[in-house]
Amino acid sequence: MTAPPLDERQRADAARILSPDTYAHGMPHDAFRRLRARAAVVRFEEQGVVAVLRQAEVRQVLRSPRLYSSHLGGTQIIDPATPEDLAAVRRMMLNMDPPDHSRLRSLLARAFTPRAVDALGTRVRSRARALVDAVAERGECDFATEVAADLPVATLAEILGVPATDRGLLYDWSNRVVGYQDQEYAACHTVDPRTTSEAARHALELRPQPDAEGRMPDPRSRHGMPDLYAYAYRLGELKRKGTPDDIMGVLMRQVDTDGGRVTVEEFEQLFWLLTVAGNETLRNGLPGGLLALISHPDQYRRLREDRSLLPGAVEEMLRWWTPVLHIRRTATADTELGGVPIRAGEKVVVYFGSANRDERVFKEPDTFDVGRAPADHLAFGHGPHFCLGAQLARLQMREMFAAVLDRLGEVELAGEPRRLRSDFQNGVKHLPIRWRPVAR
Repeated sequence: MTAPPLDERQRADAARILSPDTYAHGMPHDAFRRLRARAAVVRFEEQGVVAVLRQAEVRQVLRSPRLYSSHLGGTQIIDPATPEDLAAVRRMMLNMDPPDHSRLRSLLARAFTPRAVDALGTRVRSRARALVDAVAERGECDFATEVAADLPVATLAEILGVPATDRGLLYDWSNRVVGYQDQEYAACHTVDPRTTSEAARHALELRPQPDAEGRMPDPRSRHGMPDLYAYAYRLGELKRKGTPDDIMGVLMRQVDTDGGRVTVEEFEQLFWLLTVAGNETLRNGLPGGLLALISHPDQYRRLREDRSLLPGAVEEMLRWWTPVLHIRRTATADTELGGVPIRAGEKVVVYFGSANRDERVFKEPDTFDVGRAPADHLAFGHGPHFCLGAQLARLQMREMFAAVLDRLGEVELAGEPRRLRSDFQNGVKHLPIRWRPVAR
């Protein structure tokens, strides 16, 4: 069975979904809705993409790594520019299949235990309160840059064992990777070398520069992130020789079933992955969640009046906003999904932003409801690559919104939000808000 070709409207919807310019103005939920009504799986023939739009089929792809590989072509829609770049991304856990992925994930999971996450809880709460307290008396701020951006960076620095003086590096590196389609983010440079460690100063000397048109090199390649890799190498060597108690220090001492350890080279790739994935999902989920509340004042008031709704509200924010919009797999053999034939080697792209609005799973999916009955969203993925940091991200969101509700009360927009130009991350670059300071 072969699906009929897309009509003119559907081709236009496909082009909108694949353009990063679209997302600078908002999510194309209408386009996803029309295509999702047509079929679970839609072939974007002109772009060479098989788009998976409904939740059941997204789950099927993500739990079937032998048929839908992360390793063959990587996990981004755009192919790496050279065979050398492809080889580099394949060394990252995100772009591995079992058994290599299983080995590294098992070692990381032994270090990233629920106990280790719980130990971070008090410090996460303290940081969230301090960030909100710092702006509370002003009556206005840019929530995205002044509040939301620092919490995941500070938490991540603690996990990685990065000193406070060097935290800004994590912010800049994450911007460069996630914002490679947005010039404001791609060339971000906020770190003053006079206030950093010697290792950070060495890394900054290797920082690539924009070309004549303001473009940075592809951050998925080693030549695009030489400063990050240089810093990660030094940090990995330090942790291998010492006995630090941070999560990454514990990781470097773990031994797998064959007696092997995480190599410094593997640590470099894990450092890259955690610097980005450990930061951006939360950094965009926080302002995205607040924007959802501001856009639905009845739900905002409901949450203020009943704090027991907060854990579920966080899940609804993640469903509603969906920070990571898609991930790619590559078919390893001829197959069929949702009645659509797929050829070996084709790009199979699962769209979390569509699956989290699937009418077959969620009642009134376009309604934001902080009291929504539990339903499995896919903001953290599914299957072997399900996000290891999901519980830590949830913890940080709960603590941040508890602090906002306590100290700021009900906020409103003080200007137009500015969104990230990216078809991969559902990002908010600026979220100006105002409120009446709450008397303490």
